[in-house]
Amino acid sequence: MPDFDPGQYPRFTKEMKQTHTILIPNMAVLHFRLMKIALEQAGYHVEVLGNCGSQVAQLGLKYVHNDTCYPALLVIGQFLDALNSGQYDLDHTALLITQTGGGCRASNYIHLLRKALVKAGYPQIPVASLNFSGLEKDSGFQLTLPLIRRLLACIFYGDLLMTLRNQVAPYEDTPGQADALTDRWIQELGNRFALGRGISAGEMKRAFPGIVQDFAAIPITHVPKVKVGVVGEIYVKYSPLGNNSLEEFLASEGCEVNVPGLMGFCQYCIFNMSETKRLYGGKAWEEFAPEFLLSYLDGIEVAMGDALRAGGFHAPARFKELIKLPDGIISLGAKMGEGWLLTAEMIELVESGYENIVCAQPFGCLPNHIVGKGMVSKIRAEYPTANITPIDYDPSATKVNQENRIKLMLAVARERLEAKAQ
Repeated sequence: MPDFDPGQYPRFTKEMKQTHTILIPNMAVLHFRLMKIALEQAGYHVEVLGNCGSQVAQLGLKYVHNDTCYPALLVIGQFLDALNSGQYDLDHTALLITQTGGGCRASNYIHLLRKALVKAGYPQIPVASLNFSGLEKDSGFQLTLPLIRRLLACIFYGDLLMTLRNQVAPYEDTPGQADALTDRWIQELGNRFALGRGISAGEMKRAFPGIVQDFAAIPITHVPKVKVGVVGEIYVKYSPLGNNSLEEFLASEGCEVNVPGLMGFCQYCIFNMSETKRLYGGKAWEEFAPEFLLSYLDGIEVAMGDALRAGGFHAPARFKELIKLPDGIISLGAKMGEGWLLTAEMIELVESGYENIVCAQPFGCLPNHIVGKGMVSKIRAEYPTANITPIDYDPSATKVNQENRIKLMLAVARERLEAKAQ
């Protein structure tokens, strides 16, 4: 086995854009389907991985220290499982991984991945970094302004489609219509992207009502259902691989699921830049630039919320409203991992009627145990109806045990629902 030199690794060059297939680990399924289209239209050859199963985690454990957090194990295991499959030309394959640039260990995944590739016998595979914090400056994977605009649009549309699908699917008269309409809109948005349409703020604002009205036209029958919110560490919160298909399980239990949007996390990361300036000092632009960008995003968010309410749907709180919710419970200076945002999302869900919450977190993720599990008692004290269950996800945690704990939470939720009905 060759030694790993952290300073010597294959770079993803600009030329590889034409010659290499880039593998991406799956996370937020709807959003990543749209992002795949945007990246392909930017000239990249992209495949979003869908391989799951116990072998993924086992491969991660084999090539990464078992103290490494669960998302890293899964992402690295998923990459290695794909490379082992024989489906790819290993001399023309690259990997893409995101880096937050914050205090989370996710910023170091890329080095763990490169070391694992060498240990597994794939030293020639380059790894590209998708980040907005100046990491990996020598990468040939470039975030141009047109690509950034497309990716932002993908996140907004992904949030909207996820919200609509989750509020229609549990009540539709003909099962599968919401999923079919979601697929149709993903294809339609891809067609618009190809023509350079649907990307600007104005075009998104004009597109939202049409998407909402299509979902509002699906025949539904409202019956009392347990409403469940899902929060947690960013990967485990969204990834079916990371949370053992949590949304699918909750749907099978007859629940309506509410998963806060991905744009909220993006705004949280932007806001943290200005909050750091306010707390610790710095240059003036470090506060004003993030605030300007947040104002731009808020305008789009307002239009999305207006479209949802006009169609008769529940609209999640804007990010500017989320900022106010943790006051008296947790400081906005708590910004490691998902930080104060995780607490704010739980409060917003409770106030919106989604009082039953699964807080999904990787075992051993210290920041999320503090801002997630650590805030549960305080939230319950402020909101007595909050029914929150923290669930740890780890290679040693069994799916049956996780689901049994969730079922206990759902049993309490059903008792309360029946009491309300009576």
